[in-house]
Amino acid sequence: KSSKREWKPLEDHSCTDVPWLLLFIIFCIGMGFICGYSIATGAAARLLSGYDSYGNICGQKNAKVEGIVNSGLDLTHKKYVFFLDPCNVDLVHQKIKSLALCVSACPRKELKTLADVQKFAETNGSTLCSYELQPSEYTTDPRAAKLCPKYPVPESAPIPFFHRCAPVNISCYAKFAEALITFVSDSSVLHRLISGVMTSKEIIMGLCLLSLVLSMILMVIIRYISRVLVWILTILVILGSLGGTGVLWWLYAKQRASASAVETQIAKDNLQALLIYAISATVFTVILFLIMLIMRKRVALTIALFHVAGKVFIHLPLLVFQPFWTFFALIIFWAYWITVLLFLGTTGNPVPNEEGFVEFRMVGPLKYMWWYHMVGLIWISEFILACQQMTVAGAVVTYYFTREKRNLPFTPILASVNRLICYHLGTVAKGSFIITLVKIPRMILMYIHTQLKGKENACARCMLKACICCLWCLEKCLTYLNQNAYTATAINSTNFCTSAKDAFVILVENALRVAAINTVGDFMLFLGKVLIVCSTGLAGIMLLNYQRDYTIWVLPLIIVCLFAFLVAHCFLSIYEMVVDVLFLCFAIDTKYNDGSPGKEFYMDKVLMEFVENSRKSMKEAGRGGGAEGRELKPM
Repeated sequence: KSSKREWKPLEDHSCTDVPWLLLFIIFCIGMGFICGYSIATGAAARLLSGYDSYGNICGQKNAKVEGIVNSGLDLTHKKYVFFLDPCNVDLVHQKIKSLALCVSACPRKELKTLADVQKFAETNGSTLCSYELQPSEYTTDPRAAKLCPKYPVPESAPIPFFHRCAPVNISCYAKFAEALITFVSDSSVLHRLISGVMTSKEIIMGLCLLSLVLSMILMVIIRYISRVLVWILTILVILGSLGGTGVLWWLYAKQRASASAVETQIAKDNLQALLIYAISATVFTVILFLIMLIMRKRVALTIALFHVAGKVFIHLPLLVFQPFWTFFALIIFWAYWITVLLFLGTTGNPVPNEEGFVEFRMVGPLKYMWWYHMVGLIWISEFILACQQMTVAGAVVTYYFTREKRNLPFTPILASVNRLICYHLGTVAKGSFIITLVKIPRMILMYIHTQLKGKENACARCMLKACICCLWCLEKCLTYLNQNAYTATAINSTNFCTSAKDAFVILVENALRVAAINTVGDFMLFLGKVLIVCSTGLAGIMLLNYQRDYTIWVLPLIIVCLFAFLVAHCFLSIYEMVVDVLFLCFAIDTKYNDGSPGKEFYMDKVLMEFVENSRKSMKEAGRGGGAEGRELKPM
């Protein structure tokens, strides 16, 4: 019954979900309190200037810590943190497990003996051993074995802005990297992979830029050839997948034929990688052909909607730049969040640990600020993404329900942003909070699954994975419903729950159309992503092939393809939003209007032709009357 409520597009605007906006503002004030508290307790100074194992902040005078020797020192002239054993990384707690000291200068060359350490202290005035040892005692005092750095002392340089001495050669962190990359059993493989990335970094950057350019070009092309876009993408993907697979098998056969009796390890790795790539590409191509064969009859059904979406981008060119603004806002927030996270890592009261050194720990209720900060990461990130969805929905709704396109606002995007800020921030805050409520349990279960990996039985592992999968599916369904709720809010200016209910009723009444749009339409956009990834990957294969004799290009190619897919997804997701908003507007238009005087359609001529053709075909099939006669064919 609620679906019969009169829809009055863009007639009046009112503030929606104001209590949720107030709640979101209070939450953001709490986030600001965490930042202010961490700065006020000296965490910012400890993070930026660094501190030693005795609780002294480098580069300033310090207060005495009760029960800790060597605390309360005046280290005004010692501005850098130096670790006696910088390569001793604690993988569990993710920190350097070494005595830290404040020094006046980092060793800019390798020091191989204690005599070199002593000479460095006498020459540069920078003592690299613990404070209780004088430079003259470095080679004579038996305590020097524990209180002086492990030699050879690697060449190091200060990290900009953070005043930590870091080894110039990062090879000592190889064990840490190997522990993170569990599929690497041989450290030499990891070193060859890293060297391949470093050797090909210019090519990687160029190919990433190419993927960005290709995504922009595809968005521009969509504006002008939307009517034939579906068939063009289908043909290009067929040619691209066949061409890519053929090139991989050709390169594999060529390298195998030219392989000499004495092969280098790099050549063997590249040959094996080519074989894996060629087999994977063949399987992918076969699966892709089967899917396209099954869906070939439904491809034509989305052409009308894609054509109108192309017109939307012609009238609203700023839509193309929406991913940039959203990405920029997310980067700024994530940078702030990581900075405060680092502050929290050094905030709290000085407490002696079991080794007699100082650690800073929060006590009481303040120790739960980590959880508050983590919830803030999810909620505010989802809020920014939801603002993008509401902005796009508002602009497309304005376009659809404006009969004379000459009367469109000068910049519908800015008009939509203005309506969002003035009326609908509370709705966006509520919708993003619902997604946050689903994400948090899923992340907790994923963390538990990671911590118990190899310890739980098969039944517990299966239940955990099933719960994670169910929460993931629920999150995707709610995200889709939220997007349609934002569209309903942009049309009627109703609160989130009313908009979600109305949008859900419309979607259920048009279930067949929704299925067709979300399968065929999304698959076409997926083909666009595949086209960009295949084009970038093919260019990468041709360029990296010239380096096959002296570098491994397995990892560089994977990095390039992942980045290309991410960029393509960011741009084509905007097109997907436009198609979904247009479909809901079309469904509302056909439900409450029939083309008669006083109930004229708002839709574009292309969609109107589709409606007329559908009515004619239904009359010819003898389904012109009754409830079924009012239901149009699935789009």
